[in-house]
Amino acid sequence: MKNTFDLLIETDFPKIKRAQLETLQVNLGYLCNQQCLHCHVDASPRRKEIMSAETVSDVLGFLKRKNIETLDLTGGAPEMNPEFCSLVKQATDMGVHVIDRCNLTVLLEKGYEDTASFLAENKVEVVASMPCYLEDNVDAQRGKGVFDSSIEGLKLLNQNGYGIDEQLQLNLVYNPQGINLPPSQNVLEPAYKKELKQRFGIAFNNLYTITNMPIKRFGSTLLSKGLFDEYMQLLKSSYSKENLAGLMCRTTLSVDWQGYAYDCDFNQMLVLPAGLAVAELSSGAAKQIHINDLLQRDLKGGDIAIMDHCYGCTAGNGSSCGGALI
Repeated sequence: MKNTFDLLIETDFPKIKRAQLETLQVNLGYLCNQQCLHCHVDASPRRKEIMSAETVSDVLGFLKRKNIETLDLTGGAPEMNPEFCSLVKQATDMGVHVIDRCNLTVLLEKGYEDTASFLAENKVEVVASMPCYLEDNVDAQRGKGVFDSSIEGLKLLNQNGYGIDEQLQLNLVYNPQGINLPPSQNVLEPAYKKELKQRFGIAFNNLYTITNMPIKRFGSTLLSKGLFDEYMQLLKSSYSKENLAGLMCRTTLSVDWQGYAYDCDFNQMLVLPAGLAVAELSSGAAKQIHINDLLQRDLKGGDIAIMDHCYGCTAGNGSSCGGALI
């Protein structure tokens, strides 16, 4: 797989600083039952990296020490980590709001049949990948048969109250195909709701549109097709200063499966350590810092590590793990 790191490191992206920490986004491992074309994590059924019980304990200690409001769980498929249920239960017992970034199809896998009911029981917010309401588009991006399985996963969540009970939030995620920015979130959401309701009887709360990042599997595909420069030009020409204030890296700390800290999930995939811990960045050789080393530190006002891929979050209507910024 071709690496885009060296093409991104030199940047004129504006410097940004941290605000109050509100969300801890934790990657529980790269193991996944799918292998999607747009995946910036390069997750697959073959990946072995997975967070240990010891590091899960570190995460819980960090949540408590920092009084963090939200725990955002990602993967791979986060549910495939053996410590998933324990982590969710202990976090919710502390009063932390938990988000599960679910690929939907894992809910149908053998051994995970009770996951939907477990999530509902603990009032976990589900953010589910659903790049289109059309079968051909979903299968082209995520693999043959994924659309049908995703629909079944959504129906299962609805059966458990998601998208219906106001306490059980079900939000979907749209990723564009090719070298395009997402369309308006406010325009696309009603179309999703109409199509999924009329065709399958499915209900959900919100649709999030997220820009594909020129890193990992998607970045490698851009290079292979000779489209990397064109895509970067699109991101830069679509830059909006208004998006800077709402960037998720200002209030979120990303943690990898080993417990190391990053400013965002994308920086984690580039192995670009948190800017607050780094004096100089060059060729990805900056020192990594563990969340245990941040327990006594006030992160507010700290530097955020930036590279050219940051333009992906400020292009057009903006992009974050919570959807468009404008």
